[in-house]
Amino acid sequence: MPSIDPNSGFCSDPKTFHSLRPAIPLPPPSHPLSFPVFALSLLPSPLPSHPALIDAATSASVSFPAFFSRANSLASALQAHAGLSRGHVAFILSPATLDIPILYFALLSLGVAVSPANPAATPAELSRLVSLTNPSIAFAVSSTVSKLPSNLPTLILDSPTFQSFLKADATFEFPSPSEAIEQSDVAAIQFSSGTTGHMKAAAITHRNFIAMTAGFHALQPSRAGPDVNLLSAPMFHSLGFFFVLRTVALGDTLVVMDRVTLRDMMRAAEKYGVTEITAAPPVVLAMARSEDVMRHDLSALKRIVCGGAPLSEDAVERFSARFPGTLIYQGYGSTEAGGISRMIYAEECKQQRSAGRLSENLEAKIVDPLTGEFLSIGQHGELWVRSPAVMKGYVGDEAANAETFDAQGWLKTGDLCYIDENGYIYIVDRLKELIKYKAYQVPPAELEQILQTSPEIVDAAVIPYPQEEVGQIPMAFVVRQPGSKISEVEVMDYVAKKVAPYKKIRKVSFVNSIPKSASGKILRKELATYATSAPVPRL
Repeated sequence: MPSIDPNSGFCSDPKTFHSLRPAIPLPPPSHPLSFPVFALSLLPSPLPSHPALIDAATSASVSFPAFFSRANSLASALQAHAGLSRGHVAFILSPATLDIPILYFALLSLGVAVSPANPAATPAELSRLVSLTNPSIAFAVSSTVSKLPSNLPTLILDSPTFQSFLKADATFEFPSPSEAIEQSDVAAIQFSSGTTGHMKAAAITHRNFIAMTAGFHALQPSRAGPDVNLLSAPMFHSLGFFFVLRTVALGDTLVVMDRVTLRDMMRAAEKYGVTEITAAPPVVLAMARSEDVMRHDLSALKRIVCGGAPLSEDAVERFSARFPGTLIYQGYGSTEAGGISRMIYAEECKQQRSAGRLSENLEAKIVDPLTGEFLSIGQHGELWVRSPAVMKGYVGDEAANAETFDAQGWLKTGDLCYIDENGYIYIVDRLKELIKYKAYQVPPAELEQILQTSPEIVDAAVIPYPQEEVGQIPMAFVVRQPGSKISEVEVMDYVAKKVAPYKKIRKVSFVNSIPKSASGKILRKELATYATSAPVPRL
């Protein structure tokens, strides 16, 4: 039996890194089990009386008995009135409200796959997502319903009909689906650009969510009582979606926010005694810099769980100097792979440049992207992972699946990483060409295609431009048509009308040509070098 280095987790024979966390037992894969039933199995009986959910804006709350009672009632109503059952897909277009976590649990209990989208998306963007997922029904609010295709049956969340479906029932047992829900059934379809530029629909199973939640449950530090978690990540985002499920399953309280501004977050953290904030790096940086933050009592805050994009050492040091009693737990994951690594213990938080250690039940390889050779400790290469949290695959995209998985089931992350002698993982660069703006994924190819539809533009390329406050912003290099006088502002406006706000072009440089390889691929590294060395005006 090949030996595993107890410090790094590296096994030299197959050149595989193993998690240093204890292996977490999971239900047998063949055992029928939905995520809501698994979540209930982790909670005490009778259910806790403290709030499962609190609305930060209104202070309205939902206790655990009320949460499951409403989810049960809603599931029964959706089964009876909408005919929803195992294998259906529900498309959701809504801001964060107290009803969304209840809706998630109700749909999952019926075996319906939940597919949430960004409510800021345009009708054209939503049309493509709907065509990818083929939903039987949509859930929207009054302000978003007009964006959805008119032929898609839609239930309005802020309507009397939907609210009547939430009427509390006396029982906590979810209605029996027509067929047993298997762990391999799709629980969520989440949108990702993956390792290529076009949007894809990742199928996440009940077992994926069970595996991740089981790890958090087994490895959570001892505590005096439930945590109060402030979720700043959107509930449609893969991180926000999972933390909604995880927080309920662990018996913690979730503080729900729709409009997430720093001031509102700090007010809520003080008012509700928040112990944990899930945040992207810009929030950590703002907390470290803003004087307004210091007007709030954040003495209950124990930890910041930070993911979605790299966090600079400077930001960590500034934050720690200001909040010495609050630890930053960095993590790394993706829609496709789930949680790849995270920090659990205070000692691990000192490794500020790292993304923590590999998650439980996970194995990894570092692969030379040019030769395919498996690499060792400290060597840089593409990270491949295999774990029970890895997605089932992309819906209806066998070409992308073939590109993303190898024959042994390893998922290729597209990220350039290395793992050190103590098992900490470091993200060096992104092999994928995505722009990370406030933890959102912005595919350059999509923006380039839009730019190239302008009659004023011959050619265009989009690259990530570093900006500390948000991580990266989309920057366009544009070749004008001869005689065109199109301006920077006009370029930005042209794109802004066609995309969600987070995808907008925020810098423009006019050039004579776009550098490309012999095969026609844009040489983005050349443009990135030029962008960061040349004086480009901020727009």
